[in-house]
Amino acid sequence: MKKRIRTRLLITVGVAALAVFLFAGFPPSLAKMREKIKLGLDLRGGTHLVLQVVTDDAIRSETDQAIERMRGVLQSENIVFRQLTRAQTDQFTAVGVDPAKDADVRRLLSGGFTDWDLVSTAGEVPNTYTMRLKSATTQLYRQQAVDQAINTIRNRIDEFGVGEINIQKQGGAGEDEIVVQLPGVDDPARVKGIMQSTALLELKIVQAGPFASQDAAVQNYGGVVPANVEILPSVERDATAPAAANMYYAVDRVAAVTGRDLKGAFPSRDENGRPAVSFNLNADGALRFGRTTETNIGKQLAIVLDGRIQSAPTINDRITDSGVISGGLTGFAPQVAQDLALVLRSGALPASINYLEEQVVGPSLGADSIRKGVVASIAALISVVILVLFYYRFSGINATVAMVLNLLILLGAMAYFGAALTLPGIAGVILTIGMGIDSNVLIFERIREEMRAGKTPISAVTTSFQRVFITLVDTHLAALISATFLFLFGTGPVKGFAVTLMIGLVSNMFTSVFVSRTLFELVLSRKDRAEALRIYILGEQDYSLRCL
Repeated sequence: MKKRIRTRLLITVGVAALAVFLFAGFPPSLAKMREKIKLGLDLRGGTHLVLQVVTDDAIRSETDQAIERMRGVLQSENIVFRQLTRAQTDQFTAVGVDPAKDADVRRLLSGGFTDWDLVSTAGEVPNTYTMRLKSATTQLYRQQAVDQAINTIRNRIDEFGVGEINIQKQGGAGEDEIVVQLPGVDDPARVKGIMQSTALLELKIVQAGPFASQDAAVQNYGGVVPANVEILPSVERDATAPAAANMYYAVDRVAAVTGRDLKGAFPSRDENGRPAVSFNLNADGALRFGRTTETNIGKQLAIVLDGRIQSAPTINDRITDSGVISGGLTGFAPQVAQDLALVLRSGALPASINYLEEQVVGPSLGADSIRKGVVASIAALISVVILVLFYYRFSGINATVAMVLNLLILLGAMAYFGAALTLPGIAGVILTIGMGIDSNVLIFERIREEMRAGKTPISAVTTSFQRVFITLVDTHLAALISATFLFLFGTGPVKGFAVTLMIGLVSNMFTSVFVSRTLFELVLSRKDRAEALRIYILGEQDYSLRCL
């Protein structure tokens, strides 16, 4: 045996052994195979959710931030104004601006608010400036809100410990719906709660309260709540009320610090030993928090979570980079404190989430899909093997060996990369079987043509592999490009098909070109070249060459 053939055989055997080790361990076992081959939602069972991101929340938040920036700019320039209010989701107005400062206001708007258009300078009150967020910027913020929501949900589920998750947009770019697939989830209610919880943390200065009712809080301001103040309910209840109703506080509309300024959050205990959540702020948040608390010593600080005040401690001193969220008079339940810390730590959602759809796939249905998929794969494999052995006689053994090795490499690669096997993925495996045989058919038919031309067996094999190589590269590359686009833009099941197809295409190039040629050369090196290879032509036997 030539050294070159021996080397190629060793590479082939080594690749096969490595593939088996990757998906079945050493020694190979069915239990290890079940552990290493990850199953998708349709095979393992689990939960399929569709969520909708309320992107208007992100636009309103951006508008509120622009209002505060405008307030600071006008005050720093000593420009008198009556009030700043949000007129619509993407609009705000500056009412009663000093008419003598019109040129200065326009200069400030054009220089510091480039994402906003000045759409009107008229209103019920003279000198009212109306600003609207530009359409392109609005669309960008909506897309960013969806992208950020996807990343935040993925971070939350990753920390929760759910593996092989699939989270992506539903539809094309700009859609506000998110598909979430959670294979093997045994507590979908808790995971859904963690995903859907906005967990928007805000620290706001209390202006007045507590009040026994919302109406009482409004009457404290003569029936008209100022534009920079809002009334929020508290989780604390008024024990003197007949039904122990919630208490209310009047707080600043704009938060001094939000969840975006968090650096970390973790379960802890409050001063009374009850479960709570401690948090740390980043450098910018700590700076603003320190400035706010320093100028409001003696006032209460409302810790607001998802629009409800969790507690309102009194500011006794300047606070910079940390704080504690307690769960009211009774404290948080331990599990609630742990989940809240997880949600805050993974980042606040940029907008609220609406739950649209839920589909649950049972494990029994997944097991039935696996059984039918395996039966279909085995049937396809046996059918193809019988066909090539009947048509190509012993040369079909060459194609069968290459095809089996192709499947081993496919399973090994999926186990190594952690790709989940789905029901469409099994269809990709079956397609890989067909493509593997198709590549060998091209090679065999080319060898027939070369033999008809009168070439010797060794020359026919060498020439055929060289000339067919370009054709194989062309067909496989075209299919690989299609599979890549399926993976990039497809949903979960389509991605499963694309993954197996891409791996199968790459492994098929190796088996059909490298392994198949090695087997041919091995046979030619061990027998008389004149009789070493026989590829039977259906109905003809003019070119008697024997393989194996």
